Amino acid sequence: QVQLVESGGGVVQAGGSLRLSCAASGSVFSTTSMSWHRQAPGKQRVLVATMSSTGSAAYVDSVKGRFTVSRDDAKNTVYLQMNSLKPEDTAVYYCYLPATRSWGQGTQVTVSS
Repeated sequence: QVQLVESGGGVVQAGGSLRLSCAASGSVFSTTSMSWHRQAPGKQRVLVATMSSTGSAAYVDSVKGRFTVSRDDAKNTVYLQMNSLKPEDTAVYYCYLPATRSWGQGTQVTVSS
């Protein structure tokens, strides 16, 4: 079972930036796709972005142009760079590996107005 560990969350003012990390226990990101999700208080968990095994990224409209997914295969880590953050980006952010149905534990992002 692949273990995923997110980090990098925190409290930031609107307009600020954060970079989240998702570290895997093995070399999986170069062989299978992954995705970032978020869950705001009282709401369902929703997709934010995906990255294919070849490194191609896609984003939901609400974060397009502000969030960027990147990958460091040597570190078995995927990043979510979040710029121009808005209060509505406040949520717990999770990384997910569909091939193994593995979720990380999540990291809290809070954007203050």
